[in-house]
Amino acid sequence: MKTILLFTFLFCFNFSHSQIIGLETFATGFTNPVEITNAGDSRLFVVEKGGLIKIINSNKTILATPFLNISSLVSTDSEKGLLGLAFHPNFATNGLFFINYVNLSGNTVIAKYSVNSVNPNTANTSSATTLLTIDQPYANHKGGTIKFGPDGYLYIGMGDGGSGGDPENRAQNISTLLGKMLRIDVNSGSPYGIPNDNPYVGVAGEDEIWAIGLRNPWKFSFDKVKNNLWIADVGQNNIEEINVASTTLAGLNYGWRCYEGNTAYNTTGCASPTTMKFPIATINHTKGVCSVTGGYVYNGTAFPNFKDLYFFTDYCDPRIGIMNPTGSIAYTDVFTGNNFSTFGEDSSGELYLAAINNGTIYKIIDTSLGVKTNDIAPFVIYPNPAKSEIVIQNSNKNYPTEVSFFDLNGKLLLQQQLDNKAVNNVKTNLAQGFYVITIKNDNGKIYSQKLIIE
Repeated sequence: MKTILLFTFLFCFNFSHSQIIGLETFATGFTNPVEITNAGDSRLFVVEKGGLIKIINSNKTILATPFLNISSLVSTDSEKGLLGLAFHPNFATNGLFFINYVNLSGNTVIAKYSVNSVNPNTANTSSATTLLTIDQPYANHKGGTIKFGPDGYLYIGMGDGGSGGDPENRAQNISTLLGKMLRIDVNSGSPYGIPNDNPYVGVAGEDEIWAIGLRNPWKFSFDKVKNNLWIADVGQNNIEEINVASTTLAGLNYGWRCYEGNTAYNTTGCASPTTMKFPIATINHTKGVCSVTGGYVYNGTAFPNFKDLYFFTDYCDPRIGIMNPTGSIAYTDVFTGNNFSTFGEDSSGELYLAAINNGTIYKIIDTSLGVKTNDIAPFVIYPNPAKSEIVIQNSNKNYPTEVSFFDLNGKLLLQQQLDNKAVNNVKTNLAQGFYVITIKNDNGKIYSQKLIIE
């Protein structure tokens, strides 16, 4: 049975239940990992700052040959490097993917590649096409994340260009792409197109801009169920911030450098604060933070307790923060020895976390599922511990329609349709160990608990 390397109790007094957030070692041996993503299949792709993209297979083995190696093209000092990776929504058929890196001149490059037609675990390096090059005045505040939104467009998070405090107020200046969220159409135009509803199309600004007023949106993500854009923007002196907005809202101004979080920073020449989008949450540096790392809203299935919770962390404070839909935040205890740099999501919506200092990729798990069935639970499961068979019996006038068995890594091991009866006998045929069993009822609701096989 797998050993949980790190775990901590998280008592969420504002949440409807308590959780235990676990970090389980998934893979090791990476050098400065800064991004984790998937291509719509069972593989995980890990981006290393130095210019490599490596593949972790579903069995946790790391392929010896990198998927892509552009180390000769990348500048890596300060906050530079290979920083972002996004697979086209139709990658399975067109083989296209996109990267964000800082070139040897210190400028941001957004490039398009295609997969090797012979070996799907390697890229076709000769297919590289530069879509966009953005001049960078300083070595820091590069942003780096790129992701496809639910609208099919590519979003690019750009920092304000660096030099503390954004003295030129680039984040508010629509004639530069720095300090912005960009949005482009990679399926049209040459080398790309501009969506017609981008807010500055036909205005004296840069057509690629989707939102302004960002300092350094190191990590952003999309809630694929609610279609919200979550942006964690790294602060200046005192405040880290988390923003959320619908992807239908164009032209938002997130406030920097006029405001750091909700607090005025330098409002000279700034628009009214009523025109700005302020964060859903702020974290003050007095709490030991220094650089927020945004994550994801959980939309997986292995850990139902996590549903609709937004996960984030901080480079200097190795705790995991969890925000519920009403904006309440709770924290785990410290995961000592880690400087977390990025979250990741697999094709099933399960979450991962990378530590840049030790090169470890963790899987985020929930170990709070009880062994005994609650008296008010919709089903009774027995025996538990079990051997080769369990009985699922309804208790609240609803009926089980599907049962699934997962290991503690969240891997689906067995799934069986049930006969919509009050009592079901289910063969398990599982090895000795701990498992999570989920049962879907006839209303589509899911109940979970821990199961022990002797």
